Amino acid sequence: MAELQPYIGNYYLWRYLPSIPAAVIFAILFLVATGAHGFRLYKTRLWFCLPFVVGGIMEVIGYCARAAAHDRTGDLIPYIIQNILILLPPVLFAASIYMVLGRIIRAVHGESYSLIRVNILTKVFVAGDVISFFVQGGGAGIMASGGNAETGEKIIVGGLILQIIMFGLFIITAIIFQTRYQKNKVAAPTYDAMGWRMSMYMLYAVSALIMIRNIFRTAEFGDGQNGYLLSHEWTVYVFDAVLMLAVMVIFVVWYPSNLKQSPEPQWMHSDGTDVNLAEQGQNAGLYERFDNANYSASVSK
Repeated sequence: MAELQPYIGNYYLWRYLPSIPAAVIFAILFLVATGAHGFRLYKTRLWFCLPFVVGGIMEVIGYCARAAAHDRTGDLIPYIIQNILILLPPVLFAASIYMVLGRIIRAVHGESYSLIRVNILTKVFVAGDVISFFVQGGGAGIMASGGNAETGEKIIVGGLILQIIMFGLFIITAIIFQTRYQKNKVAAPTYDAMGWRMSMYMLYAVSALIMIRNIFRTAEFGDGQNGYLLSHEWTVYVFDAVLMLAVMVIFVVWYPSNLKQSPEPQWMHSDGTDVNLAEQGQNAGLYERFDNANYSASVSK
């Protein structure tokens, strides 16, 4: 029967025996989800969604390493692999999520309603994501070495806090854009056919799940090696594995393949002259109905 083995002296990498059935089940589930993402990516050629495939592969390998560690709790390699490859995928997922918002804004011609200029919006959030990736990766590497676990935990917590801040700013930016756009953009209903609102709701859902997971991980590492969260395996599956699997499933079901930029609607009086912005705001209902009819006709052609 397997039992906990020390890594060096009285230092233990694990506080429990990793469950083989749980690890294998989630490795299979993540493999299926990753296959679905790979198929979607192949069909749509939306390369900004590639991080989901890479992150999914990392999750699969990570949970396979957890299963392998069941009988090798004193070995460093399985511990390092599972620690890093399960910790980092949400950072990759976030990169794709950030890029979706920029595509939505451009697709519906809502650049003027974005809190951050669209041409730098994705760069700002992805840059924060990259920094968080390397900070967490560095902390995980230090922690996995076994000699400076406390230092590694603090570094990981710093990277997680940075990601939480970036996600918070991202969600605020997304909400402000949607609120402004729906309130002021006369042509907003004309883009409903592309499902931009559903894409926004998808972003909110996956962002909230990753935020919850990051808060859990921050509490877990902040609590230390002997804390309850790091000492009980069920917390990893409930607050990380399940949530990240849900993120992959939600994203692949509501894949952002419909976000293609459409021509800006043209508003005109019956005499052929342009309608100014003030008139558009005052007569929103009339122009929305007019433009919806024209947009539907153009789509049917």
